[in-house]
Amino acid sequence: MESQRGTMIEQSFDCYSAGFQESLDELPDCFTITDPYISGNPIVYASRGFLEMFGYSKYEVIGRNGRIFQGPKTNRRSVLEVREAIREERDIQISLLNYRKDGTPFWMLFHMCPVFDEKDGRVIHFLGVQVPILRRPKSSGTGLNLCQNGAGCRESVLRCYRREVHSMSVERALSLASGSGLDFTDVDGPCDASDLEKRKSTAVIDNILTVLVHDGESTGRLVHGKGRSQPRTGQLGASLNISLGRIKQSFALTDANLPDMPIVFASDNFLKLTGFSRNELLGYNCRSFSGTDTDSSSQFRIKECIQNEHPCTLRMLNYRKDGTSFWLHISPVRNASGKVAYFVAVEGEDNSETKENQSLRQRGVVAAVKVAVRGLSMSVRTC
Repeated sequence: MESQRGTMIEQSFDCYSAGFQESLDELPDCFTITDPYISGNPIVYASRGFLEMFGYSKYEVIGRNGRIFQGPKTNRRSVLEVREAIREERDIQISLLNYRKDGTPFWMLFHMCPVFDEKDGRVIHFLGVQVPILRRPKSSGTGLNLCQNGAGCRESVLRCYRREVHSMSVERALSLASGSGLDFTDVDGPCDASDLEKRKSTAVIDNILTVLVHDGESTGRLVHGKGRSQPRTGQLGASLNISLGRIKQSFALTDANLPDMPIVFASDNFLKLTGFSRNELLGYNCRSFSGTDTDSSSQFRIKECIQNEHPCTLRMLNYRKDGTSFWLHISPVRNASGKVAYFVAVEGEDNSETKENQSLRQRGVVAAVKVAVRGLSMSVRTC
């Protein structure tokens, strides 16, 4: 099994040209590339700048997950936000406290971007750029913590170093910053990246994507960094669609954070139950099932719960396409960071079941959907 996984890691770049990795090696920046189609979303490429920054060798990093760079003071909620972005196949910029091989903690701006296959739209890799966040160490006097105050001062200092940082190794840049009184090791409290550091990470992402796109043009396999990365489209990521498709029950999922809460997933059994086709449901609100006896106060309760981010479980009378009625049980689903992300609507009463079995089935479907959304299964354990 391990040898098969190693082969998959080696083959991860088969879609690119023979000189692709050499082109990446020429980039001076600190970044990694991971493969979401291999269990654990392992690192399949680490730049020289990254290895210098973290103090690892290439062979200690390739095939490993980014969890190895986390430590006791790494913010768990920030890690869950990264995991959410991976599952939703979108960009994210976030400050993270990571640890070098020698155990030294330091703050960095982590900028992750999915790489999409132009042909079928699926994500083939994730780019992860790491930009160190410089801050002044605390002192007993009036020392300035540049992560919380004096952003303008930090901008001025970094502008002085920007040219040098671009032209030297990461290790040398860290030494230069250390000599200036700036530090990475003050781990207390949140540490927000400056606009300059954010622009730097975006520029690095663009440089890497340029290499990927240019290589794709030469091999005939086109890639790009924009696709279903914007959740406003109402489309679920491929990995979440696959996970939900494995749940062989009758249910639908609506997005609590999009206008009018459209349906973003409907199982095959749910389509059979309602008589609607997938095209007739996706993108539309659950009011499609409302009728003369549907309780409007239940719909108001759902909206109220979303606004207040309170749990809400209720039972609603709805109507199939042919006009016959059926019941739906609606429950909230929180994402890994604890925010209400979806509502799952499960088929209610089935005359062939006892009430006890109906309740068990409904709770089982809700639990399975929560596992898929929160990414607790092995296939989405990525951070």
